[in-house]
Amino acid sequence: QVQLVESGGGSVQAGGSLRLSCAVSGYTTDAAFMAWFRQAPGKEREGVASIDRDGRASYKDSVKGRFTISTDSAKLTLFLQMNDLKPEDTAMYYCASDRWVHDPLIISEYRFWGQGTQVTVSS
Repeated sequence: QVQLVESGGGSVQAGGSLRLSCAVSGYTTDAAFMAWFRQAPGKEREGVASIDRDGRASYKDSVKGRFTISTDSAKLTLFLQMNDLKPEDTAMYYCASDRWVHDPLIISEYRFWGQGTQVTVSS
């Protein structure tokens, strides 16, 4: 099966930027569809951005225009460029993948998950 390892989290002030990465290895057929989710303390995990095998992206409304999801040309690294960060973006961010998804920002669509990377935005 596929393995996913996130990196790039950290602490920034509001208005700052971070770039998250997710390294993909193993059975990469299970990474045809990929997404970033996040979970803040005391809240449910939510979909932030997704990208399909053809490069089509979807975003949660609150991050549109600020976050950009992409992959490298080999599709072995998933990125999330996060600009104009806000305190409400503070959360653990997770990379997820699967061979096929119907609704790309729904948790239950994905079988494979990374361990997460923490993003903290201070005001």
